[in-house]
Amino acid sequence: MTVRTILPFGDPILRKKAKPVDGVNDRAIKILEDMAATLYDGEGRAGLAAPQVGYLRRLIVMDCGDGLIELINPEIVESSGEQVGPESCLSYPGYYGFVKRANKVKVQTLNRQGESIILEGEGFLARCMQHEIDHLNGVLFVDRVQDRWLYHEKSEHKIELLPVIRLSNQEGAG
Repeated sequence: MTVRTILPFGDPILRKKAKPVDGVNDRAIKILEDMAATLYDGEGRAGLAAPQVGYLRRLIVMDCGDGLIELINPEIVESSGEQVGPESCLSYPGYYGFVKRANKVKVQTLNRQGESIILEGEGFLARCMQHEIDHLNGVLFVDRVQDRWLYHEKSEHKIELLPVIRLSNQEGAG
């Protein structure tokens, strides 16, 4: 297993939508194993999506306290409730913000044998699943921060997130 470099916030790959894995093969398993090694190469890490290590495929590894969970081509099929809590990201180290998420989710995914399964999560596990699946869709936690502030984990210094203004092709043409 190889520990991979985690791409930092601002890398354009983090904004791209990951492609589905075409069958669970040796390559997909190797990426999952490398991602697990990367996840465990440090403290306080709950999840990692393949785009964060430069691989644009729908793969996730998570450990929310009960052991490693691997998700292959995950999709949220049901969600309910609401929770607001702190979130951070390995691609934006040292900062966290408060994000609203569903409190319960059901995720359809493949396991290593290529079998379709449903995983259910509540609370922190549901938060992790949603955060990592967002990565597969090019969405970052800073896009969902509720009060538009990020807080530094050690100093509590805060920085304001500026609104992103997106121009349509027509507005930008000229």
